[in-house]
Amino acid sequence: MAAAAVPPEYGPDAGGRLKGVTIVKPIIYGNVARHFGKKREEDGHTHQWTVYVKPFQNEDMSTYVKKVHFKLHDSYANPNRVHNKPPYEVTETGWGEFEIVIKIYFHDPNERPVTLYHVLKLFHQAADMALTKKTLVSEFYEEVVFQDPTQYMQHLLNSAPPLTMGPYKHETDFDEKKVKSLQNILTAKTKIKKDIADVKEKLKIAKETIAKFKEEINKAQSGSLSESPSLA
Repeated sequence: MAAAAVPPEYGPDAGGRLKGVTIVKPIIYGNVARHFGKKREEDGHTHQWTVYVKPFQNEDMSTYVKKVHFKLHDSYANPNRVHNKPPYEVTETGWGEFEIVIKIYFHDPNERPVTLYHVLKLFHQAADMALTKKTLVSEFYEEVVFQDPTQYMQHLLNSAPPLTMGPYKHETDFDEKKVKSLQNILTAKTKIKKDIADVKEKLKIAKETIAKFKEEINKAQSGSLSESPSLA
């Protein structure tokens, strides 16, 4: 899908940037992978995987995204894969994990591309080996922040239509993940507070102990001086 029709007054060269305006576009990026069950004889590949970028909200990113460039490992034929319309994804097969560079370009040439780095994940953790036949999901939430966009870019960002009229959801329940992350943060803060209190108490006891030792030393030294024989 091409960019939304833009009124003449919102062209790329129309006016400057809109100072004080901030627009945030949340996105999801990552990969899913499925194990073949055994190593493929012709090339030794063990998995089929798909790496992707998609909107967090139900909207058509192509309204403001010109293209998405995926840079795969150099061992792949044509490691540079470019998509000019949704879905922004690459499906391949392989046997190893590697870093994929994802670069998002926008219709407004005044906006710099956004670069993401994703380590392709194929294998479950050792504790989850029983899940090897299930699809593995490794995806992340990110926010692209447009600070002081041009009028043209503001128009594109605010004109994105729904991507689908049906249900829209992700492999990961990010709302649940957010709740768990907040709980973990609160738990960590509580533990840190307790640890700080414990350290302060130990420091207090150490200072009191040092003060007592100093007092005893001073008393011992005073007693020694008073008991010393007179030279007169």
